[in-house]
Amino acid sequence: MLGLEATAHALAAGETTSVDLTAQVLAAIGQSQPTLNAFRLVRKAALSEAEAADGLLREGVRKPLLGVPVAIKDDIDIAGEPTAFGCAGEFPAAEADCALVGRLRDAGAVIVGKTNTPEFGQWPITEGPAFGTTRNPWDLSRTPGGSSGGSAAAVAAGLVPAAVGSDGAGSVRIPAAWTHLVGIKPQRGRVSSPDLFHGITTDGVLARTVADAALLLEVLADRPFRDAATVEPRRLRVGLSLRPAFTGVRGVVLDPLVRAAVVRLARVLGSLGHEISIVNPDYGLIGLNFLPRSLGGVHDWHGRVPDQALLDPRTRDNSRLGALLRGQGLRAANATLRSFQRRIGRVFDRVDVLLTPTTATLPLPVGAIDGLRGWQTDQAIVRACPYAWPWNVLGWPGINVPAGLTPLPVGAQLLGPANSERQLISLAAQLESVERWDQRWPS
Repeated sequence: MLGLEATAHALAAGETTSVDLTAQVLAAIGQSQPTLNAFRLVRKAALSEAEAADGLLREGVRKPLLGVPVAIKDDIDIAGEPTAFGCAGEFPAAEADCALVGRLRDAGAVIVGKTNTPEFGQWPITEGPAFGTTRNPWDLSRTPGGSSGGSAAAVAAGLVPAAVGSDGAGSVRIPAAWTHLVGIKPQRGRVSSPDLFHGITTDGVLARTVADAALLLEVLADRPFRDAATVEPRRLRVGLSLRPAFTGVRGVVLDPLVRAAVVRLARVLGSLGHEISIVNPDYGLIGLNFLPRSLGGVHDWHGRVPDQALLDPRTRDNSRLGALLRGQGLRAANATLRSFQRRIGRVFDRVDVLLTPTTATLPLPVGAIDGLRGWQTDQAIVRACPYAWPWNVLGWPGINVPAGLTPLPVGAQLLGPANSERQLISLAAQLESVERWDQRWPS
């Protein structure tokens, strides 16, 4: 599978057709489903949409993604298809495309299907009774992460050149880290509604290269990002931070293999001329701001499912807690957000970019949270993934970049202040030019 940009160029040059590509993608998805299980739904309309795209290409029409097959996460509405968001039950078909899908259509993309996600995107794994287990193409005994694990698995396995996910606590960056991909979480409100999960969640992108991820983000955000991948960054002050925010969970330990991979990446950035220093943001008790937003969002979605009895008991418990926190807890979260932004943002007086681990561990084994109670699940996922969620509270951009293979994939985050996507994309592209992570594929 060619990359996103290369596929668009091949179609525009007449080297292939969208019908041929889409048929190949649909066949590959079908063959992979029994083992990889990346997709919740495969769209029957994709081939007819590819045929229409070929007609436009023959007429000389040019659009950024005209005829290119892509996938979207199953929390995104596309007309005529259900949006189950990882849940069991008979969901009605969406009556209209959401704005994000409208932008993909305007760019000419062919949406081949909707990818798997755990219930309401709550966990950094992609498993559930509604659809089974989505597996990591690098090691089928491991999870690709979550909650955008289906999108990550599809791209990592070469089923599609790029995919859309959503990120409410690292749900783009975590699966990108565990599947050797670039994953961009943009600024709050850049792509999706700033009210999604009360402000912590935004749609993002997963691709094999920085340029492809930037191109897809450019389409979704309707502002220039692709060219930032061709711009050499100025000499930057990069702060290496290995200390996560306080969570109240004991036993949060950075795996030595992950630590070594992130420190190695810091040395590479130093060799590229950037100034590296050790810094740790003053996170304070930012978790108190996160919980009402995340659990309040679970409660919101809980009311939309056709049969709540089919939900995981942990989901129902989180919804009940979210109902209790929504009122005063959300008001307090909104009132304290700016103070947390000021407090944590002071780190950018000393550095331009933060480099942190994306996760504390290697990809979790399949079934890692099976049979756990709610509090046990919370502890397990926080121990594995304590680094990504504060940037969802702040609403600032972040990019996962591959940090190496151990032999399992691990990743590192490049994090910036408000409106720093272009700088992060430039730095990630420079890193990619020497790391060449796009040349390594799962066997």
